Order: sequence, then C-alpha cells, then structure tokens
Amino acid sequence: MEVDRKMMDGPGAGTDGSRGMFSLDSTIPGAVPRGVDTFRYEWETQVGAAFPLPNFSPATAGDLRAKTRVAKLRDAVIADIHLASPLRTATPPGGGEDQVLLYAVGGGAWTLGELPDRGEHTVSAGQFLFRHVGQPLHFETAPHTTAELLVLPTPLFRPLLGNRSIIGPTDTAEIRLLTAHANMIHTAIADLSPAGVHAAHSTLIELAKAVVRRRFDDVEPLLAPALTQAAKDLVNSHLADSELSPRMLARELNVSVRTLQRAFAVVGESVTAYIRHRRLEEARLALIAPSGRLSVSELAAHWQFADTSHFTRAFKKRYGRTPTEYARSVGTQPRRTPAHPNLPSPPAS
Repeated sequence: MEVDRKMMDGPGAGTDGSRGMFSLDSTIPGAVPRGVDTFRYEWETQVGAAFPLPNFSPATAGDLRAKTRVAKLRDAVIADIHLASPLRTATPPGGGEDQVLLYAVGGGAWTLGELPDRGEHTVSAGQFLFRHVGQPLHFETAPHTTAELLVLPTPLFRPLLGNRSIIGPTDTAEIRLLTAHANMIHTAIADLSPAGVHAAHSTLIELAKAVVRRRFDDVEPLLAPALTQAAKDLVNSHLADSELSPRMLARELNVSVRTLQRAFAVVGESVTAYIRHRRLEEARLALIAPSGRLSVSELAAHWQFADTSHFTRAFKKRYGRTPTEYARSVGTQPRRTPAHPNLPSPPAS
C-alpha cells in the first residue's frame, strides 16, 4: 500500500507517550483503497486510545480522499486536514466524549449536529468554533474542506468554556497566533527535546486560552515565537502590498510595534529586514523564472522598492551581484524596458 506518511520511530517517537505524529495522503487514486482504515491505524498507533475517533459513514469509510498531518503533544492533538472527498460520521457517531474541540475552517464548510445550546451549526470558511463537547457529535463536511482541528485538555478548558460555543473569524490575532504555532509544531515535533515538548505544549495551551479570553498576553516571552511566525505568515501573504510595514503587521496582530519588534529580536531578526529579505528572494526567483521575466525596473516597482537603484543596491548586498549580473550567471537575462517608445532600450541595471 503506497501512502505518503511520516512516522515517528525510535527516540523521536516519544516513548513516554508525550508526542506522536503522522502524515497521510490518500488523494492519489488507488493508492489507499480504504483511507479511513489507514488513517485509523495511524491515529491509534501515534495518538492513542485517549483520543478515540468517531465511527464514519459507509461512504466515508469506503472512499476517504484526504491529506492530513496529525501531531500529538502530551494531552493535546492537532490535525491539519485537507479533504478531497466529503467526511461524514455514522449515526450514532460513537467515539470519545467529554472533549474540548476547536475547529478553524480555511475552505469549504464543517457542519456539527446536536450541539446542546445551538443545535446544528455550520462552521464556514474563514470561521472557527471552540467548545466543550460532553457527548459524541455527528458531523459532516463539504467536499474540498480544509481545517485545523485541535483537541485540547478538558480539565483546563471546561471551566473556561462552560456551555459556551465561541465562534468568530479566523483572522483574529488570537487565532492567527494559535494556527501559526500549530504549524510550527507540525514542522518541528520530531526534533523537539523533552524541554521543547514542554515549551511547545505550554505555548499551545496559553494561545488556546487567549482565544477563549479574546486577548493574549503580548509581553509573555513564551509567545514570542508564535507572534513572530504569525507576522511572517502575514508578510508572506502581503509581500507586494505597498502598505506592508511593521505598523500594519502590529495592527493586524493587535499588538504594539514595539512588542512585535521585541518578538522578532528574540529570534535574532528585525521586522523590516525580514520583509526586505523576503521581497528580494521573490525578486531573485522571478529573475530566473523560465518565462514571463520582468525587467529590473518592473521588479523594483512590483516588490515596493523606492527605485531601481535602491533595488539594485539591496540585491547586490544580499546576493553579491546586481540583478542583471545574477540573471546572466544562471543563463537568463531580465527583459529590457525602453525609456521612451521611440528610443532604443537603455542598458539593463
């Protein structure tokens, strides 16, 4: 059976049960005839019986096509789910009871039934739902749904949540930080030391509490890496935006510019330098693209450099060559833009 998965073996497997992880791709036609069976086996092996899965409908069990990343960190589980096929539980759904769940939906929709205080509720793209569940929930998704699902320790969160369902947009500062930290856990969990597991878990819990309280402690040093990563995620989605700046990032993340700069300093960077380096890297990639190359002046304007000379100086300082020299060294050449339609093109910068 060909599946795309990464298992934790040996010392990295967390022999004390503090962590586990796997990734699975059942979207490849014919590679995983019954994706649910494979997913359930990996879940039970890496996550364990303390986090039981629900029973799935016959249609789901027979044809689950999804890309998933799952990480267990002590008494919490994070599942990054990209569904190609719909997902639906059986009725009754079975599985665990008395869980605290957070659904952050990026695309599609996730519908939950039998919520005690709200009945059925659909979490649409760009929304999250956070609540304590005292009984198994029936749920189903639309095709092509993407979501981050967190299972969090009940004793810590039941007193905070009570019977409330906390619902809101995924672009709040608290959810941005929580999902940024969750992605860092997916990436780094195999290499974490015991102290790293403890720190990552503590940060996850603090960020989840911040979602309940609708605020986070912006001077807590433990949250600096998550704040930095959330800012980087925003930078990477707004690189060509003329408004991108430390002030804009701080506003979106609901912190002061000083707090944001302090968080970057913890990891040895500055906000402004990160923005500049990312823009230069995208410009470098555009220079060596096989088709559709821009001129040096067009690249400078697109990536929000003050002018061509400023862009050229910054590029040379970063990569040791001017943009034209760099492109020539890898066998490409930036397109020349005439200074005037009736005049010949000037030499490229």
